Amino acid sequence: MTGVPASAAGGTDRRPVPGAKLGAAAVNQASLWNIANILTMIRLALVPGFVFLLLAEGGYDPAWRAWAWAAFAVAMITDIFDGHLARTYNLVTDFGKIADPIADKAIMGSALICLSWLGDLPWWVTGVILGRELGITLLRFWVIRYGVIPASRGGKLKTLAQGTAVGMYVLALTGALATMRFWVMAIAVVLTVVTGLDYIRQAVVLRRQGLEAERAAR
Repeated sequence: MTGVPASAAGGTDRRPVPGAKLGAAAVNQASLWNIANILTMIRLALVPGFVFLLLAEGGYDPAWRAWAWAAFAVAMITDIFDGHLARTYNLVTDFGKIADPIADKAIMGSALICLSWLGDLPWWVTGVILGRELGITLLRFWVIRYGVIPASRGGKLKTLAQGTAVGMYVLALTGALATMRFWVMAIAVVLTVVTGLDYIRQAVVLRRQGLEAERAAR
C-alpha cells in the first residue's frame, strides 16, 4: 500500500521483502491508507462505541461494562501497534502525527470523564490526568522549534498504569479486585504527576539550550 508503482520507478518490478524496513525514499510516499493509520482510525471509531457501551443501562450493568472494557482493550492494543508499525516500516504520515495523539487522548479522556460522571472515579483524578496531558501538549508547541523530547521509560510506565487502572475501573469489579484497582490508579496518578514534572524540566532545559544556541549563532 505504501510502495511506488513499478512504472514510476523506472520500469522495475522490485517488491520489498516482507518484514524488511522500507528505504528512506519511501517515507514521503507512505499512503494515507497504510496499516498504522487504519489502526488509528479504528481507535478513533471505537470512542463513541465505547462511550455508548459504558453508559448503557445507566452505566451499571456488568455485561455492558464488560463489552465496554473489550472496546477499551482493543483501543489500547491498537495504540501499541500503530506507532510500532509506523516507525518500523516508515509509514509515518502527517495524518498519523495528528490523529494518533488525538485518538489516544479521546479514548482515555472519554473513559475518565464517563467514570467520574458515573461516580466511580473522583473528578480530581480525571482533572489531574487530563490536565497533565493538556499541559504537556502545550509544552510540546512551546519547545517544538528547538527539538522533540523523546518518550521516557517513566512515560511509558505512566501510560501502562493509566490504561490498566482505567480498564479495571471500567469493569464492574467488587471485593479485593475493586480495592486493587484503587491502588493501581494511585500509582497511575503518581506517575502522571512525576513524569509531567520531569517533562516540564526537560522542556525548560531544551528551550534554554535552544535560545543559547541562537544567541551564539548571531
